[in-house]
Amino acid sequence: MEQNLSLYKIFNCVAEVGNISRAAKELYISQPAISKAISKLEQNLEVTLFTRNSRGVHLTSEGKMLYEHTKSAFETLQLGEETIRKVNELGIGHIRIGVSSTLCKYLLIPYLKEFIAKYPHIKVTIDCQSTFQTMELLGNRKIDIGLIAKPEQLRNITFFPIAEIEDGFVATKTYMDNLKLREADDHFDVFKSANLMLLDEENITRMYIDNYFRTYQVETNKILEVNNMDLLIEFAKIGLGVGCVIKDFVRDELKSGALIEVPFVAPISKRQVGFAYATNAEPSESLQKFIDFYQQKD
Repeated sequence: MEQNLSLYKIFNCVAEVGNISRAAKELYISQPAISKAISKLEQNLEVTLFTRNSRGVHLTSEGKMLYEHTKSAFETLQLGEETIRKVNELGIGHIRIGVSSTLCKYLLIPYLKEFIAKYPHIKVTIDCQSTFQTMELLGNRKIDIGLIAKPEQLRNITFFPIAEIEDGFVATKTYMDNLKLREADDHFDVFKSANLMLLDEENITRMYIDNYFRTYQVETNKILEVNNMDLLIEFAKIGLGVGCVIKDFVRDELKSGALIEVPFVAPISKRQVGFAYATNAEPSESLQKFIDFYQQKD
């Protein structure tokens, strides 16, 4: 079939114009070469494809059958060429991003707004998962890039930071005042007495805070686990307890007084948040544009 491809092109052109001399002009080859190609194709297929008369050539029933397929094939090839040309001209592409719902809301969306404005023809798919699930998706090539809090180990992952985040404990002033009344002690242990609201144990932020507790031998009593930081923030705002949150994400609430920061044993070290992608995978053109865009911003 590969050897016949050029013959099919000649056959298709002759079938379209119905004349060997006109086909020769369109294909920029001689009439004898056209006739020879048609004869060879008929010989290969062991059928007659055209009947010839003084006014030109006409397809036989077998020729009509073959023309239906060659026409469709060459139209598909032409469409493919036009699609590739459009992709190059408009920068059409697709990026699959993995991110937690919290980082998506507070960090990714503002970044994406600028990227999409510059590259409106690149399709973006968002897969909201935890950092560990995002890393797994990267390893399985189910996403192209992930926005994650930097884990302790980065195996086969290239990471570039875009921001620093700082964890802290917050509550309403009313909750803290009532907690103080219940304890009847100005020096009570907040972490032992309060309803402490943390992300679930499989979250990388929770692991970071648990390590902080172990380092400073912080004892806790009542823990309410929440799998979403937005919910955790809302629970803190209605006075349900003391929430461990990323301080940058409650800046407005702290400024307005809707939440207050709860003193803790020692400052919690800031963490890096950034984009990660598989080191051993060649980035697509769209992904490279995405990476370059954010690295240039920094």
